[in-house]
Amino acid sequence: MLSFVVAVSENNVIGKDNSLLWHLPSDLKRFKEITLSESKTMIMGRKTFEALPYVLPGRKHIILTRNKNYKVEDEAVIIINDIAFLKPMIESKEEFFVIGGGEIYKLLMPYAKKLYLTIVHENFCGDTFFPEYKNFQWTIIKKQEGVYDENNQYKNTFLILERK
Repeated sequence: MLSFVVAVSENNVIGKDNSLLWHLPSDLKRFKEITLSESKTMIMGRKTFEALPYVLPGRKHIILTRNKNYKVEDEAVIIINDIAFLKPMIESKEEFFVIGGGEIYKLLMPYAKKLYLTIVHENFCGDTFFPEYKNFQWTIIKKQEGVYDENNQYKNTFLILERK
């Protein structure tokens, strides 16, 4: 089962120049809690992987890239060049986390069963967007107001949605 983990602005922006446009420590903590547990696997594009500060500990990383020569020397990293290799994950009852970027979300949206969304209640100018999704196809199973304080300077809401 594919689940998306993403923070998105009111105007669907998720980033600019391969970076986030906001800093929300509470959202980073949530991301870690969702993706970090025994044998969790994250699926991402090459640019998203390269934007990480390092290979995130305790998680497997699957990098989807068109570059057949792309290599990463780390046991926690698997590189694939064809979406067909994701079929067992798409059909699995086990949860696999798609963490970006925009092209990967768009490519895999038809297969997503769950969305862990952080809505940042602000508009941003960016170059990377979350794909549009139809609300009527999803059920909100959890909604929680995010932390808004001196460290988390944008109002935000945490949502978990499941495909109907």
